[in-house]
Amino acid sequence: MNKGLPLASVDQVSDSRAQARVTLLSHDIRSAMSDVIGGLRLVDLGALDEATRLQLERVRIAGESLARLIEEGFSVMAAELPENNALTSNLHLPRLLDNIELRWSARAREKGLAFDIRVPSNVPTMVATERLALERILANMLDNAIKYTDQGRVSLTIEVCAAQSLCFIVTDTGPGFSPEALEKLFQYRGRPSGTDKPGTGLGLHIVKDIADRLGGALRVDNRPEGGSRLEFSLPYSTWHFTSYLDSEGTLPDLTATKILLAEDNETNQLILAQMLDVMGAEYEIAADGVEALNWLERERFDLALIDIDMPRLSGIDVMKAVRSGAPGHRALPMMAITAFVLRANREAIYRAGANRILAKPILSIDAFGQALSALLRDAGLQAGPEAIALADLPPLDEDRFLHLLTIAGATGAMELLERLQRDLEKVQAAGCQATRDLDQAGLRAQTHVLISLAGAVGANRLQHLAEQLNTAAHHLDGEAILALWLALRGELAQLLARVEKERLYRNGEAPA
Repeated sequence: MNKGLPLASVDQVSDSRAQARVTLLSHDIRSAMSDVIGGLRLVDLGALDEATRLQLERVRIAGESLARLIEEGFSVMAAELPENNALTSNLHLPRLLDNIELRWSARAREKGLAFDIRVPSNVPTMVATERLALERILANMLDNAIKYTDQGRVSLTIEVCAAQSLCFIVTDTGPGFSPEALEKLFQYRGRPSGTDKPGTGLGLHIVKDIADRLGGALRVDNRPEGGSRLEFSLPYSTWHFTSYLDSEGTLPDLTATKILLAEDNETNQLILAQMLDVMGAEYEIAADGVEALNWLERERFDLALIDIDMPRLSGIDVMKAVRSGAPGHRALPMMAITAFVLRANREAIYRAGANRILAKPILSIDAFGQALSALLRDAGLQAGPEAIALADLPPLDEDRFLHLLTIAGATGAMELLERLQRDLEKVQAAGCQATRDLDQAGLRAQTHVLISLAGAVGANRLQHLAEQLNTAAHHLDGEAILALWLALRGELAQLLARVEKERLYRNGEAPA
């Protein structure tokens, strides 16, 4: 009698072991890829000759593409991605094309071919599509053209075609497609016999499969003057993003900004992604803390938005890892997104390495845009119009201040004034001590509190000075910290005097 496991149980154990091996293998491959990409980024390219620099850039770009392919492959193997789960987000087309030019021009030169990319001025900068899918399509189209062309030129042209379709066209001066090749063009391993070129004919099969998934079309022709023409077209409805979000203010222009959004809640992902779409940002989404660190190991970002409460690895742990990690990551501007805004929570978040905190729920795209603008200013990056000169700002927006008290009601206004006075006095004392000690974490924590309080009541100069002091603290610029604290202390004293005057008046102890 067989006393072992039933056949079904044996299969389950076998599947479980196979899954465990895949998990371990994926970990080691991801780790090795991170070392390859990280090592290439640490190379001092300025010390190299031009040819060597271009080759290393080509290897780096190919390595980053390989890392994305590996990530998707292991996600599919681990059943982490549903079928046809195309992640559509803003894609900064010029940046993608720069990488393509670096990678494929070197490949063409190795065969003695000319290579160029042509982009008319009416082609949009931002495209809403799945980045990895588009990279795979263009890579296979270009690989096929360069492989079969022995002399002459390979060109990639991007055009806005009929009905506002976005067309990616690869032309070459090779022999073109034989009738047999055209007949089997998109079949799996449909390469005709009798050719001396390496390969199995999978490239255009892959292109056709991805094109169908994205809702696009693929067309292949032989050119009258010789060579072939491959055209991948995306209909307007699939690449053009239309937002229904309304904004009353001026939003930052983030078209040159690449953002990592680490957020596990799918609804929040959608809301924040739509807002980033409106501002033109290119972004990638991580669904947990481990995935966020994987993204940061693979690619460069201009800033990161980190949810604090995430599975596998919390936002606090992610920020600590970033600040203690590779040199290229340590200065990454990070904004924590959290519903926990008590003082103790804020201080823990700032100690972990956050530059700023954005409280949930995010009620408007204008508030989100202002927070991103401030974060980019902290990092010395451009986020739209230049900041207003301090002299042009009124010390206090009386209308906003009084409107805030009116909304609170008679009883609530008194409580608000007392709490505001208490919080401002705490910031005054703690900020003074942090300035004397050049306590970076303390200064950042107090200025963040002050930015929030000053912004709420309309103390414009004070808010602006607090933002500047926060930036100086971030760079630990002792001379600037002292000068800014002296200026800020005067504005803070004026606000405290105004709050005290209003409190006494409402309490019947002073005239209006």
